[in-house]
Parts: sequence; C-alpha cells; structure tokens
Amino acid sequence: MQGYPRPILVLLAYLKTGLPKSQVPGDDLIQAGKELPVDIRGQVIYYVGPAPAKPGKPIGSAGPTTSYRMDAFAPKLMELGLKGMIGKGNRGANVVEAMKKYKAIYFGATGGAGALLAKSIKKAETIAYEDLGPEAIQRMEVEDFPVVVINDTKGNDLYVEGAKKYRKD
Repeated sequence: MQGYPRPILVLLAYLKTGLPKSQVPGDDLIQAGKELPVDIRGQVIYYVGPAPAKPGKPIGSAGPTTSYRMDAFAPKLMELGLKGMIGKGNRGANVVEAMKKYKAIYFGATGGAGALLAKSIKKAETIAYEDLGPEAIQRMEVEDFPVVVINDTKGNDLYVEGAKKYRKD
C-alpha cells in the first residue's frame, strides 16, 4: 500500500447486500452442509440496510454499516468464494488473515453519505430472506460507486498505514 494519496475506485458492478440478520440463517445453512440461497462465488457483499425506495427510485438512502459486526461470518464466506466486501470501519485480524488466504478485498464506503451513494445504485432486487425487510439480501447494480481499498490481498491496511503516516512520535 505504498504511494499516497490512495485512489478512490469507482465500481461498475453487481453487488449482494448482507447484514447480521441475513447472514445468521446463511451461517446455519453452512453449518448444516446446505447451499446458501445465493451463489457468492466471485461476488462482493455491500454491508448496508437501505431505506425504502421513493417512487421512481430503485432504493432509498444506502450508506454502509459497520463491518466488524459481520466478522464472525466473513471468513467462511470467503472460503466459499466471496471476493470482496464493502462497509465502514476496521476488520478483525481473523478477517484480514482470511482476505490474504482467499484473495479477497475490503473496500470502504463513506459513512453518512447514504443518499449520495444511493444515486450510484441503478437497480436493486431482493433475492433472499425477503421477510427481513432492509436486512434481506439484495442484488444491486451500481455505477460510479465510490470506494477505497482498505485491506488488500496481501494484508495491507489503509487505516494502519494512515495512522503511521500522521502519527507524531
């Protein structure tokens, strides 16, 4: 992670969403040796609980949630093929190690900018656990979705590197 400033990436992608309520039933399926309701191989999960859509819009405000709340589930999902996660805040050491092992990336999205981020979401469709409302799993099509690489496949951590750069010893 040499070379500051870090570029902001703009994603053009299809994302899946996930929060603890939707990941718990998925974890139960994994533990039972059953298939998940969605194929996560090669996918990116956006940790978000979007607000209801206004008429004519695909989604309401859609800012990231604190990612460490999903740390208990993330390593197993990466083992099953998950390649990226989008959220806010630090990840635990176990998740960083799993990112290195399974070649996954953690992207940061700006907290408090949910209305702005929602403008980049062109389509949103509930694909699993509809009964969970905003915590259901959705498939989103995004365009010009701004994120920053926080943790890469080598274990680098932008939060750690940034603190070192500006620390006054």
